[in-house]
Amino acid sequence: MRFLRRSLVGLFLISFTFGLLAFAGQNIRGSLEERWSREARQRPARERIFAVNVVPFEVGAQTPILETFGEIRSRRTLDVRAPSGGQVIEVAQNFEEGGRVEAGQLLLRIDPAQALSALAVAETDVAEAKADVLDAARTLELSRDDAKASMAQAELRKQALQRQQDLLRRGVGTESAVETAALAASSAEQAVVTRRKSEAQAEARVSQTATALARREINLAEAKRKLDETELRAEFSGTLASVTLVQGGLVSNNERLASLIDATALEVSFRVSTAEYARLLNTDGELLGSAIQVVLDVSGADISTNGRVSRVSAAVSDGQIGRTIFASLEAPAGFRPGDFVTVQIEEPEVRFVAILPAAALDAAETLLLIGPEDRLEIAKVELIRRQGDSVLVRGRGLAGREVVAERSPLLGAGIKVKPLRKDASGEIAQAPEPEDIELSAEKRAAMIAFVEANKRMPAQIKERLLGQLAQDKVPAAVVKRLQDRMGG
Repeated sequence: MRFLRRSLVGLFLISFTFGLLAFAGQNIRGSLEERWSREARQRPARERIFAVNVVPFEVGAQTPILETFGEIRSRRTLDVRAPSGGQVIEVAQNFEEGGRVEAGQLLLRIDPAQALSALAVAETDVAEAKADVLDAARTLELSRDDAKASMAQAELRKQALQRQQDLLRRGVGTESAVETAALAASSAEQAVVTRRKSEAQAEARVSQTATALARREINLAEAKRKLDETELRAEFSGTLASVTLVQGGLVSNNERLASLIDATALEVSFRVSTAEYARLLNTDGELLGSAIQVVLDVSGADISTNGRVSRVSAAVSDGQIGRTIFASLEAPAGFRPGDFVTVQIEEPEVRFVAILPAAALDAAETLLLIGPEDRLEIAKVELIRRQGDSVLVRGRGLAGREVVAERSPLLGAGIKVKPLRKDASGEIAQAPEPEDIELSAEKRAAMIAFVEANKRMPAQIKERLLGQLAQDKVPAAVVKRLQDRMGG
């Protein structure tokens, strides 16, 4: 009996356990079927809004700045060369690298011993030549007197011959006397010819001595010049560079000893393309004389000066393109020949253009404009000039419009953006969010339905949100939070 009772109790417990398991399984299955049969709620796609920097399209007159690189050079540079060979016996104290010298200052002196000897010999030769000139002049004078005496004697001999002939005709004289007088007259004529020849020789000797004197005077001048060349003086005031001379050294003729540079006559040379060069010309094809600014970067401390374009190279070097232009500097203090500088040239003024960041323009020369409801629009413009990180463009009907300052592959026509504008101080001004905003009827109804359908939201919070949504103006923070949860 006890066994039967225990068996029945065990059977009841087993049946009850299986019943509970079956009930639990039925509940789980019902829950799963209900979840599977429920339609999946898809969150609405939310439009992505991009924040962009915008700049105004302001039309006006702009002066383009052409930027290039150049080299400082001096308009007056002189090679200091030894005028003659020899040993250097004296050197100026400031004859050194970077030494400042004045015009006419003695730079060095070469041993003048040989030049002095040559000068003494030349002076002696000149004195001797002058003595020869005086002697030739005296000889010429004596020759002329001798010739005059010979001519007078010949005249007397002619008169004697004529008298003997007269006596012979009157029968007083003799034939022998006439012949003797004739021979004497002939001898006198011969003596006149001889004396005239001597006079001609004396005249030739005068010319020869004069020529010899002139030649020796030239030699004297050459000796003086060589003596002067033993002293080297500065042609103009300037600064010495590339000095290779030491006192006591031997130098050869025309040896380069240093360079003399006029640091007050500096200019800058720079190269531009042919198209850029054409923009610097006037209607007659002459340079406009455009203003320039030269900047030398010295470890962050810039040295700058203004200048003006002065001339252009006469020819293009082999293997080069463009044009080499030279410009004078107004205040070259701080610059040195050979400095590598940045040159900014003012081009002629361009009208009816706007200056924009270079990143605002794409390869197709289009801009992105802010349209209605802050949606982007594409506008075609004409590129006038590129200068550094900016561009000059021209477009019709774009004055006053806002342009996206930086293009991005994510931006295009129709995309909604949040414009970030700069205030007067240059900082980006954020548009303040309104504290309370008004909602449209459809938007308000959608938010109320979303709150009522949310079963996980506590009752107190749900009641407070419904109260805020029922008002005319709803706090902006509440609207934003609900939109984020609703997905739009």
